[in-house]
Amino acid sequence: MTSSTGVRAPSAPGALPLIGHGHRLARDPLPFITSLREHGSVVRIRIGPTPAYVVTDPALTRRVLVTDAADFTKGGKIIDALRVFFGDGLATVADGDTHLRNRRLMQPMFNKAHIAERGDAMIEQVREIVGAWPGAQPREVYADMNAITLAAFLVALFGADLPGHLAGEFTALMPAIMEGTIRQTILPAWVTRLPLPMNRAHAERVARLRTLIDQAIDHHGAARATSAETTGCPHADTARSEEKPGLFATLLAAEESLGRQQLQDEAITLLTGAIETTGTTLAWTLYEITRNPGIERRLREELESVCGDRPLRYDDLDQLPYSRRVLQEAIRKYGPAWMVTRTAARDVDLGGHRIPRGADVVWSPYLHQHDPDHFPDPDTFDPDRWTPGRTPDTRGSFLAFGDGRRKCIGENFAWAELQIILATVLQTWPRFALTSRPPRAQAVVTVKPDTMTMTFLPPTARA
Repeated sequence: MTSSTGVRAPSAPGALPLIGHGHRLARDPLPFITSLREHGSVVRIRIGPTPAYVVTDPALTRRVLVTDAADFTKGGKIIDALRVFFGDGLATVADGDTHLRNRRLMQPMFNKAHIAERGDAMIEQVREIVGAWPGAQPREVYADMNAITLAAFLVALFGADLPGHLAGEFTALMPAIMEGTIRQTILPAWVTRLPLPMNRAHAERVARLRTLIDQAIDHHGAARATSAETTGCPHADTARSEEKPGLFATLLAAEESLGRQQLQDEAITLLTGAIETTGTTLAWTLYEITRNPGIERRLREELESVCGDRPLRYDDLDQLPYSRRVLQEAIRKYGPAWMVTRTAARDVDLGGHRIPRGADVVWSPYLHQHDPDHFPDPDTFDPDRWTPGRTPDTRGSFLAFGDGRRKCIGENFAWAELQIILATVLQTWPRFALTSRPPRAQAVVTVKPDTMTMTFLPPTARA
């Protein structure tokens, strides 16, 4: 709702000349963002000299994302930084006809039936990787979870026959690209435009990623053409003909509508969006399991009751409700995103506060998901808070996947991948233990652990 009425939003205390609240965002961002709830439903902060308006009331955040979404367009510092390097993928493209068209084209990729077709291939890939870990050796869990997530997603996206050299280069390249992307969102825009070695290296990696995606698209298209030519031939390779196409086949069919540049943008968006958030959630989930023996016991008992001694199958996922609650609690407690931005399209009255046109409007899944009015004792890891019948209405305060027309299109896929990887780790390794100090939460783009090593122990090993 546009309006010239409304009062100026209260300002957060502690701003410094020139940098505003930048020192708090750099030094203790999570305590700072959650503290803003004490100062009002909409609170004005300064990031350098630029004001931004943080929405602390989940009902008002719902207005930003759903009810009055036309007044709050996709934009702001984080989105603008991502758009420079990743183009106009679904997560960064501006609101309007292009976004609606591309979302409709991509939606079939992520319906449950299409995901199910890729489920067993994902399980096989994850089992192969997790089973190859050497026992009783400390492992960097956060890096491992990102690597497994990427490998599973590549199988789902492009199919199981992606050439090994492409899969290997994706795996080697993505961590550095994610690190560079995070750096670009933190640094001032003028620094990211300088011809510095780190900026050049990041641009070169993104260019190489686009080349790899081109090669994967071409390979995928060639494989589909070959499959079509051999269909019906009695001498065709049966195993190859039975291989389900990757999810990306949906977009390849629409290449004429999208163009190659848009295909690249969407593939980059999918890869980067899938890895960091899912890998982060899994790392924190394993950490909480090491701290809560009762939770681990219930997870293993549920898994054994469904699977017995056989490996996990995709059809088992719906029969693992406690696993789902554990993962949902990890998402609630640790984000994964902690700060998301929109841009006011016009002068807006939001909850009685005046927000000027062009201003950044900030909403924080982390802030809402630590609101004690909706999640009592929010710092406690309690999967049972998601038990049916016990949970209060948290629709407006559990925002890990966003809401409204820009809600994460891959939510169904994310849940499937999370459950597959967690269940496979539990089935493969009877025990695991933290070997580093307890990790501290680092708020960058996601809320990631600053350190986390674990040993995974086979049945005969001792902790």
